[in-house]
Amino acid sequence: MQAGKILVIVGAVIIVIGLVVWLAGDKFSWFGNLPGDIRVERKNMRFYAPITSMILLSILLSLLLWVIRKFF
Repeated sequence: MQAGKILVIVGAVIIVIGLVVWLAGDKFSWFGNLPGDIRVERKNMRFYAPITSMILLSILLSLLLWVIRKFF
């Protein structure tokens, strides 16, 4: 019973995130192009490691989860 409720909430959150990215995707064009994101392009190879972007995302998600746990 509890697992079903959690799955529905996680699904709703994913839908909301998808809608935000779909409707305001052009506003986040800076994300993935931050200083510290590694991009190597050669003639026959492409490598991309968004290190800074993932650190920023991790900090934001950690803060969000901390706030949610504080209230619930």
